[in-house]
Amino acid sequence: MRITLILLVLLSGGLSKINAQLDSAAGHLHYAKVIEGDTVPVVFMNSYSVWEQRVFKSKKEEKKYNRLQRYVKIVYPYAKKANELLAKYQSEIEAEEDPRKRKKYYKKVEEELLAEFGEDMKEMTTSQGRILIKLIDRETDRTSYELVKEFRSGITAFFWQGIAKVFSQDLKSEYDATTEDRYIEEIVIAIEQGRY
Repeated sequence: MRITLILLVLLSGGLSKINAQLDSAAGHLHYAKVIEGDTVPVVFMNSYSVWEQRVFKSKKEEKKYNRLQRYVKIVYPYAKKANELLAKYQSEIEAEEDPRKRKKYYKKVEEELLAEFGEDMKEMTTSQGRILIKLIDRETDRTSYELVKEFRSGITAFFWQGIAKVFSQDLKSEYDATTEDRYIEEIVIAIEQGRY
C-alpha cells in the first residue's frame, strides 16, 4: 500500500514535469517558489465565497429573501452596463475641460443605456429601483445623485431627488456591503461566481 502511494506520487510528479515542459515549449510562463530546496508550483485561483446554508425563521422571511434574489438578478445587469459605459468614456470625460463637451460623453452613455435597457427600465418596480440605486453606487463608486448631477446638472439632480423621495427612494443612498446591503452583496457575489 505504501509503495503504491509512493509510486503514484512519483508518477504524478513526473507527469506534471512533462506537462510543465510541454507548456514551457508552447511559451507559457509558470510560477514557482523554492521552499527548503524544493520547487513548489504556485497556482493563482479566483476567490470563491462560501456561506452556510441559510435557515429562515419563517416562510415570510424566506419569501422576502427569494424576492430580493429575483430583483437583484433583474437589475444587476443594468448597474454593470452603466459601469462599463462610464469606464468606456472615462478617459475622454476626464481629458475634456469644457463642461458642455463633457456632457456630450455623458449623453452617449445615457443613450446607449436607454437603447439597450430603456423599455425594461420603464417596467421596473419601486423595490427594483431601490436596489438599482444601491447597485449603481456599488459598481460606479458614485451615488445615483452624483451621476445625475454629472450627466445633467445640480438642479436636475435636485428635482429627481425630490421625485425619488415621493416614492420613498433616496438617490444619495450609498451601498453598504457589510451591514444594510449584506444580502444584496451575497447575491451579487453568487451571480458573479455563476451560482445563480
